[in-house]
Amino acid sequence: MSADSRSTSSTPYSPSAPGTSRAALVADAALALLAERGMRGLTHRAVDEAAGLPSGSTSNVARTREALLELAVRRHAEREARVLALEEMPDPSGGVDALAEGLALAVHRSLTRDRELLIARYELALEATRRPGLRAFYDRTGAVFQEQLSALLTAAGSPDPARHVLSVAAWADGLMFSCAAGSFSAREPGLAEIRAGLRELLTGMLRP
Repeated sequence: MSADSRSTSSTPYSPSAPGTSRAALVADAALALLAERGMRGLTHRAVDEAAGLPSGSTSNVARTREALLELAVRRHAEREARVLALEEMPDPSGGVDALAEGLALAVHRSLTRDRELLIARYELALEATRRPGLRAFYDRTGAVFQEQLSALLTAAGSPDPARHVLSVAAWADGLMFSCAAGSFSAREPGLAEIRAGLRELLTGMLRP
């Protein structure tokens, strides 16, 4: 599969897709509200309205605010996995260029097509710093991605996957935050620029 086709092959999830469960509708609406209004705008009533559901529907799915946040985190992890599409990445045994290509596409998708999902993640991450229960739940969902990235780096020849996972994740998160919500928010890096940055980072890690 070519890089150009991969960059557009995974379409964003539509809350109105046939067969969507009530819990998924609620979670998708919650994520949209977090991106649009922030944590203060996330209420059970607002989710009902945003999802187009009868009053009280959200409470039936997630009775407490903590339960609603956990539902949003779980749904976010499902949707972000589609954005990252790690299973579509080139074989990491192909070395730095293959790994940089796959990771760059994932970062570029987050900054462009799935920017709303990215903003919602920042809201949830900050709220997790104030809620120990949510922190543990948030970290468990994130551990899945870390394990997948560790496997990719190991296959690419990393001599220290645990340390390199942190470095790659910190680089990608830093770039995305800077360009989505930080001081570089007016500047959206292109795919080639992201790829070049990742290639430089990975070369230092993986090539003697």
